[in-house]
Amino acid sequence: MILQMAIGAVLIALTVVIHAIVLDKLIKFLAYARRIIYRQFKMNWRMAALIITVCGVFSAHIVQIWLWAILYLLIGASLNLEEALYYSTSAFTTAGFGDVLLTEEWRLLGAFQSANGFLLFGWSTAFIFEAMSKLYGRDNISKQGKT
Repeated sequence: MILQMAIGAVLIALTVVIHAIVLDKLIKFLAYARRIIYRQFKMNWRMAALIITVCGVFSAHIVQIWLWAILYLLIGASLNLEEALYYSTSAFTTAGFGDVLLTEEWRLLGAFQSANGFLLFGWSTAFIFEAMSKLYGRDNISKQGKT
């Protein structure tokens, strides 16, 4: 149990660091590319920026899911890559279908992964909401409703 807790803590820390880096880089990229996005998409530039934001955040989650899946393969908690990825996605999204399980000696890691995914999806939701708020702003929305 102590080994599972240690491994889980390390992977949670790693995924949090990855998430922080991706979100930081995404903010910087959007600030840098704002004019380019505007020139390319004109009236739809906000929508394009939001799509880039969501895809960037989603990409971070994909990397994190793969890290957990690779861990399951390395420790022998899963039989093959497909099962490891399926289980990892199910646990990370907290869907937890239960049709594929880790071996009994490693099942506590699945609970850690679910908590990790829950936290990171919450962080992502807040990030996307903040990006939307900055892109569209209250003034823009209220002005459109008064026309």
